[in-house]
Amino acid sequence: YLPIVNVDTDMIIPKQFLKTIKRTGLGVSLFFEMRYDKQTQKPIKDFVLNVDPYTSSKILIGENNFGCGSSREHAPWALLDFGIKVIIAPSFADIFYNNCFKNGILPIRLIQDKVDILMEQANNKKMLTIDLYMQKIISEDGSSIDFDIDEFRKKCLIEGLDDIGLTLQKKEKITQYEATLKSSHPWII
Repeated sequence: YLPIVNVDTDMIIPKQFLKTIKRTGLGVSLFFEMRYDKQTQKPIKDFVLNVDPYTSSKILIGENNFGCGSSREHAPWALLDFGIKVIIAPSFADIFYNNCFKNGILPIRLIQDKVDILMEQANNKKMLTIDLYMQKIISEDGSSIDFDIDEFRKKCLIEGLDDIGLTLQKKEKITQYEATLKSSHPWII
């Protein structure tokens, strides 16, 4: 649980780490200015992602307006590279929310009361499981919280489809169209 409102993309991955176009290697710099001491560059022992068992957490619980700020795609890349697969918060910045889906991260919007329940369980080191098929967050004690997700986005996450994967599903039709276009308009291709 990260108890900070308005976590912006510069907090998630500071600007000095935006020099790459690779989606890997950014996890070590996730929340860099909060995770590492400025002088020694050593991990700050009490920052949540530096404390076991959260060092290997796949679920991050946040507060309102998570992912606000600039529209850097490096933010979901850094979260994913760290191992975060799900972010739960009362609200997200729109571009960040969409970038999460495009990069295979499930952002779940829940009302504050439900987030508070999950926050308490996280602080007590209780295991949470996300069942995307059933759209449930399941606690160690068996209780669950339902969440909503657009059916198309759910299908894409389950099948591991990004924009390129979706396009490749239409490869046969694209090839047919290009062949037709080439034969009827050879000057185009």
